[in-house]
Amino acid sequence: MDSLVPDAVRRTIVALRRDIHQHPELAFAESRTANALERALSALGPVSMQRVAGTGVVARIKGTTTGAPVVAVRGDIDALPIQEATGLPFASVNAGVMHACGHDVHAAWAVGAAHLLAARPAAGDVLVVLQPAEETGEGAAAVLKSGALDDVAAIFGAHVDRRFTVGQVVAQAGSLAASADTFEIRLAGRGAHGARPHESADPVVCAAAIVSALQTIVARRVNPATPAVVTVATIHAGSALNVIPDSATLGGTLRAVDPQTRELLAREVRQLSEGIAAAYGLTATAQLTPGPPPIVNPEQPSTWARQAVESLLGAEAIVPLGITNMAGEDFAYYMERIPGCFMRVGARLPGEAVIPAHTPQFHAAEESLLVGAAVLAETARVASMALAAQ
Repeated sequence: MDSLVPDAVRRTIVALRRDIHQHPELAFAESRTANALERALSALGPVSMQRVAGTGVVARIKGTTTGAPVVAVRGDIDALPIQEATGLPFASVNAGVMHACGHDVHAAWAVGAAHLLAARPAAGDVLVVLQPAEETGEGAAAVLKSGALDDVAAIFGAHVDRRFTVGQVVAQAGSLAASADTFEIRLAGRGAHGARPHESADPVVCAAAIVSALQTIVARRVNPATPAVVTVATIHAGSALNVIPDSATLGGTLRAVDPQTRELLAREVRQLSEGIAAAYGLTATAQLTPGPPPIVNPEQPSTWARQAVESLLGAEAIVPLGITNMAGEDFAYYMERIPGCFMRVGARLPGEAVIPAHTPQFHAAEESLLVGAAVLAETARVASMALAAQ
């Protein structure tokens, strides 16, 4: 993998990744991270560099042809509120904050792609987008709102994945990530003494009925061939063991891979909760909060990504996702407006364990940095050339 990038670039991005990993910052608080990324990019003499969305950084790397379509590559930069337990020599020094999803690698490989594109430019300019707040689902929308990507014709990104070994890349058309909406159901009833339940309109019993009923949405309302998830993750009610409270609150997440199922889930949560509450003599208020939409990679940009991977690593490097991924990814906001492709990049050395993301032990193999940087840079070149020829 060392042959994918020059030694000087490899040393630069490895050191950058370790520094970012050791000093993780949460969504929209990535000030130290943004400063480090600005310093790393400024050494390349970009056409322009600007702060966007508070702690985001966008650098413009000059292409060879004036007026050619602009392409973007994106790396996210925020960490998670998790206490690290990797034992790495560059483990987090910030208590309770950790790069448990590989965004340290994504940030560093985007800078690596900038180095490679500065040395061997694409046809058009390439924007290197270092985005805050992916974990909260707010960063991509904020970057788009800034207007920094208004002239972008295609956008590409990738995520480390320890289900795959270093050198394997998923670059396929179709569904790659699910929508990630949330819901909160507030139940208003009537409290009473725990010994006299007949005097109450019990929100706890009602909440239990709603939890059970919500599971029937996927089982009985969604086409069995269509992936979907309804998860109740929180229930809050009561303050004493002998008191029936007058209210309860449930919350959770809804996941779908297509717009029609996404709408169905939201509609059914509202209808079921309101109907069951009425049957129990309570009222329910269901609040649905949209998160990132599904990622569905279009065929043409996915073809450009595969061409780039094949040219760098060979056809055998391209592997199928192999599962239905119900996790969310706010890169989807970009793809609502800009054609593109989101990839998965192998981040486990052969023989190593598969470690789930968002856990205290998660870390990406350092060699994945080189693959991500080279693949993003080459994808930008392939896409830029194809767009310029259209």
